[in-house]
Amino acid sequence: AYPNPFNPSTNLTLSVAEAGNVTVQVYNIVGQLVSTLANGHMDVGSYSLTWEASDLSSGMYLVKAQTSSNVETQKVMLLK
Repeated sequence: AYPNPFNPSTNLTLSVAEAGNVTVQVYNIVGQLVSTLANGHMDVGSYSLTWEASDLSSGMYLVKAQTSSNVETQKVMLLK
């Protein structure tokens, strides 16, 4: 994610190694789902996603990207 920390939006680059269903979701620090950035079929390639978080409070969030064969998680910090 860039920038990180951010206010109020951050850009995420997602590289998909094999075509298939991809889900990118954002969770708060207690594990509640706060946003879904992508959910569906993606072909092989690189994608740019933007998370707009102006309606959320400052704090740490976890961005989870999941494919059929891989799960990646990144911490991001929203500062207002």
